[in-house]
Amino acid sequence: MNTAIIQDTTMTPTLIPTILVESQAPRRDVVFLLDGSDGTRSGFPAMRDFVQRVVETLSVDENKDRVAVVQYSRDPAAQFYLNTYTTKGEILNTVRGLRHKGGRPLNTGAALQYVRDNVFTASSGSRRLESVPQLLILLSGGRSVDNVDTPASALKELGVLVFGIGTRSSDSRELQRISHDPSYALSVSDFTDLPSIQQQLLSSVEAVVIDVAPESPTVLVDHDTARKDVVFLLDGSDGTRNGFPAMRDFVQRVVEKLNVGGDKDRVSVVQYGRDQEVNFYLNTYTTKGDILDIVRGLRHRGGRPLNTGAALQYVRDNVFTASSGSRSQEGVPQMLILLSGGRSNDNVDIPVSALKESGVLIFGIGNRNSSKEVQRIASDPSYSQSVSEFSDLPSVQDKFFSSLITVHVGATPISPTVIGKTGCTI
Repeated sequence: MNTAIIQDTTMTPTLIPTILVESQAPRRDVVFLLDGSDGTRSGFPAMRDFVQRVVETLSVDENKDRVAVVQYSRDPAAQFYLNTYTTKGEILNTVRGLRHKGGRPLNTGAALQYVRDNVFTASSGSRRLESVPQLLILLSGGRSVDNVDTPASALKELGVLVFGIGTRSSDSRELQRISHDPSYALSVSDFTDLPSIQQQLLSSVEAVVIDVAPESPTVLVDHDTARKDVVFLLDGSDGTRNGFPAMRDFVQRVVEKLNVGGDKDRVSVVQYGRDQEVNFYLNTYTTKGDILDIVRGLRHRGGRPLNTGAALQYVRDNVFTASSGSRSQEGVPQMLILLSGGRSNDNVDIPVSALKESGVLIFGIGNRNSSKEVQRIASDPSYSQSVSEFSDLPSVQDKFFSSLITVHVGATPISPTVIGKTGCTI
């Protein structure tokens, strides 16, 4: 029987317990990154078959193995995310119907960066913050036109275990550099030979060792029982007059999912433009009904210019405080949800740093005018979402909420290594 061995070194140095997890109930997040460029047109059916055969061996379920597939050439395209499907049948049906993307040149570096920023994220179904092993299986049929080293390093720093499979047309050294270890890079003459290395790959995928370092605490917040202090910071400037009703509706829908109570989740709303105005503090209301009533009645305040930096500093100094109902000193997660519809007129970097140093986790949602700045403000790029306009907020609500209910505090990257119990290592 294959096992995943989890060593928890958070205990005292003299006692390192080993927990054996039986292979019937492992949890893995497996992402396939497929070269869909012009050069793999004839080999694509074999790549598709290979993905099917690997998926058939997995224990697919929302609480077991999750699977995503991304195809790339000049640019990447997610076929489905880790949380798109929860059954093996759905995944296999979609994989069988995959069509070759086509395109040139081959930008493997950009594709690796894409999966790091958009697929190995909580909002896309990744359970990295729960210490679930993160695996990337790359099938590449050529040499990349762009740089692969920086994004490959970024994936490794995130704790993603990368396997690379190439053909005689690929650059074997490039694949070795991309892979978690050079020995995890496999080569076939062409993709029709993929069955010959399938078992070798699987034996490594089925035996993952995770070392959880003492300096990497992960706090998982169950939204049914946990306590969170949630502050909404809403752009109420002249530029969001048309979008404000949709922002207000979004706040309502998020609040409806929270477990509001004096000893449970607390909520505050602040609106800003040139200056800021508190609609209510974290300790103003203790029932969901009261909060929803006030949110429904929120009026757009207007004003210009947009001073997001000043608003961020304001919530740090005046809202995330004990006198305003913040329970940060009790270890309750502090969360700021920013909805911004434009580029700030003032500097945002200093107040953002101050919030992060205070332990506030920042989520950001922007539109086409503000998405780059919002990504910079957010605690992690994966905690920022972008919509064309605020009326599209319902389209990101589920992804947003799934990352909101898993709070990750002060984590450093997981460093997985792979062993093959069968004596067969990649």
